[in-house]
Amino acid sequence: MQIVTADSAARFGEDKMRKIGLFETDRLFCDLYCLLPGQFQKIHAHQGSDKVYFVLRGRARVRIGDEEQDLDPGQAALAPAGVPHGVTNTTGDPATLLVFMAPKPAH
Repeated sequence: MQIVTADSAARFGEDKMRKIGLFETDRLFCDLYCLLPGQFQKIHAHQGSDKVYFVLRGRARVRIGDEEQDLDPGQAALAPAGVPHGVTNTTGDPATLLVFMAPKPAH
């Protein structure tokens, strides 16, 4: 059994947001995104994979398609396959998110 503690795995970088791989199989992955204030993930899309953003700590502004929403801890948002998406920390505090993706992209 694989077990992780997200808070212990969190790492922040002054230059850009950090992605920490927590779990990965042939079918999915789960990353921990760590964003300092002002950091972001650029808008992009995955043609064959769905993504879920789940906020653990702080707040995060998630963009999916033409919609943007600030998410609080405990809230999640779904980015369906092919829909442009990204996340930004617009607050003055660090933010951490669990990010799940399935099926795992081929890149």
